[in-house]
Amino acid sequence: MRVFGIDCGTEITGFGIVELAEPGEHARNPHLVCVKFGAIHLAKAKSTAQRLKQVFEELSAEIEKAQPDVVAIEEVFYSVNAKSALKLGQVRGVAILAAARHNLPIAEYAPLKIKSSVVGYGLAKKEQVQFMVARLLSLPALPEPPDAADALAIAICHLHTAETEAGQRR
Repeated sequence: MRVFGIDCGTEITGFGIVELAEPGEHARNPHLVCVKFGAIHLAKAKSTAQRLKQVFEELSAEIEKAQPDVVAIEEVFYSVNAKSALKLGQVRGVAILAAARHNLPIAEYAPLKIKSSVVGYGLAKKEQVQFMVARLLSLPALPEPPDAADALAIAICHLHTAETEAGQRR
């Protein structure tokens, strides 16, 4: 299974592609493999419409290249600042549209679930998430920017959740 994780942001939107590799000659058990990660940097000088267009176009291009089985995205979290929450919601909507345009199923996870799945603690700091993502994916360095690490964490969370659900059905 190949998962395209998206960490939506109004300045930086991270993405990460992780797949569950089957056992082979080098590994006895299925293991997580980082296919690619990166970030879409949005210029503050651009209008909201231009920024949303950029997110849609760049995510669509990456989804097209990656050919994932599913897209995983962070659920909306509650914010004290309604204006910030609205802007983030617009970016999430565009990310969901990019996935839907490719007829992909979309899984949504709460921030606490993502951190618990990857770090084992729902209130983990960004640095802890980066560290554990690097360990779980056997990366030579911490994934940068942190938004890309968060996107990889979302993908890992989906793979862990799907594996657990498959085990429960057996």
